[in-house]
Amino acid sequence: MHRRHATICLLPALLLPGRVPWAQSESSPTLPEHAAVPGGVAVVDLGASTGPRPTARLAGRPVLVRAQGAAWVAVVGFGLAADPAQPQTLLVREADGHQRTLPITLQPKRYAEQRLTVAPRHVELSPQDKARYERERTHLGEVLRRFSATREPATLRLLLPTQGPRSSSFGLRRVFNGQPRNPHSGMDIAAPTGTPVRSAAAGQVLDTGDYFFNGQTVIVDHGQGFLTLYCHLHTVAVERGQELAAGAPIGSVGATGRVTGPHLHFSVYLNAQSVDPALFLPPA
Repeated sequence: MHRRHATICLLPALLLPGRVPWAQSESSPTLPEHAAVPGGVAVVDLGASTGPRPTARLAGRPVLVRAQGAAWVAVVGFGLAADPAQPQTLLVREADGHQRTLPITLQPKRYAEQRLTVAPRHVELSPQDKARYERERTHLGEVLRRFSATREPATLRLLLPTQGPRSSSFGLRRVFNGQPRNPHSGMDIAAPTGTPVRSAAAGQVLDTGDYFFNGQTVIVDHGQGFLTLYCHLHTVAVERGQELAAGAPIGSVGATGRVTGPHLHFSVYLNAQSVDPALFLPPA
């Protein structure tokens, strides 16, 4: 029996003019599951795809737009800090310059709390570790805001990156050594050290590094702000700029960084927001 290790690092929604009615059906396997909640994804119908592709922005950030059937759709990520009580407005710009706004209604969602005990060094940071963390935070923030407009993701449905039990840990409110920290921004997959890790979709390696909290990490750019992140790796088998096919090896499971044991921390980003990976993966 596998132990579940922790990374330290749906209600239906009403969309105006409407959520895409086939967003969760078998006829649209290229789209993630629609879940307009904090930490979730909204699939928004932008109209017929007979003309040039429109662009869309949420809070000033570009949003993924793709053709799906006879329509253009925006696939919008919402961070865990999104407030359902606040209006969420998608700004759409047509190729002819015409602009319109579409409101998106978020439903509230409560996430559980988890208490963990880790090495004191990863909770009470020394001045040197804090300085390192701040440098890494700035760098990763820039990386995760990448929006490659010319790269088109073939699909927004992902392969499971490694074999093992998946936790439902996304969004967990974390308390480390009695001190509250940010909610968990990914899914943990329990697996022994050395278990192969593969790219969840085709893309380009955007970043690799050994980070204080995340340990050995790989970030893959799938296009239009759709990124996947793989943390706590034991080995890394790719380099920045490398093109990857779906399922290509990128490294192996480890226990680097702030962890309680070997596992893969797997995150998905849309428009620079960490969203629930379970919405993109096959059923467990």
